[in-house]
Amino acid sequence: MFPSPLFRDRVEAGAILGRRLGGEIEDSGVVVLALPRGGVPVGFEIAHALHAELDVFLVRKLGAPGREELAMGAIASGGIRVLNEDIIRELRIPNEAVERATAREREEIARRERLYREGRPAAAIEGRTAVLVDDGLATGATMLAAARAVRLRSPRRLVVAVPVASPQACEDFREQVDQVFCLTTPQPFYAVGAWYEDFAQTTDAEVRELLERAAHERVGRGGTA
Repeated sequence: MFPSPLFRDRVEAGAILGRRLGGEIEDSGVVVLALPRGGVPVGFEIAHALHAELDVFLVRKLGAPGREELAMGAIASGGIRVLNEDIIRELRIPNEAVERATAREREEIARRERLYREGRPAAAIEGRTAVLVDDGLATGATMLAAARAVRLRSPRRLVVAVPVASPQACEDFREQVDQVFCLTTPQPFYAVGAWYEDFAQTTDAEVRELLERAAHERVGRGGTA
């Protein structure tokens, strides 16, 4: 039996998660790092609730050849790569195919960095509480790549926050970051989109608009863009 949605859309999920985080994270200078595209509407609501800076953190899934929906790994800004060795071994994926996918997605990360920020510099992370956000965690491969890449930039604390996650993915992250917030961990999990009434793809234009709105809100509060 297909599950009943838990959230109307990403905006509602982000607002609910933002209220939860507002009672848990009281640090000043928090930076919310949203994984495009679907994590950005969630991250916008969280940044609004925390009066925090919002930025994107680029991560791309490395799809298995012929089965692109299956992640054989992920690559993040800064070149950090996480591979699912079990899938690579099980499907006998040659190293050349892994490297081709890596090069392709590295180019896409660079393209999106330019597109989304429109000349704005990346948010400073060193010494701050960084909150990594997505619309959900299934295997957690892309978020793991992001977490490892962010850790290299020396945040004071590293937090992962999502509206919904598989129980295993949520538990796995407790050993990877300083704090994990998974609003709900349904079992069986099915897929992230199963828990949203509206899970339409977030567009590049929507990502750019939300980042611009967040920057203007921050300036309005006396921060810097």
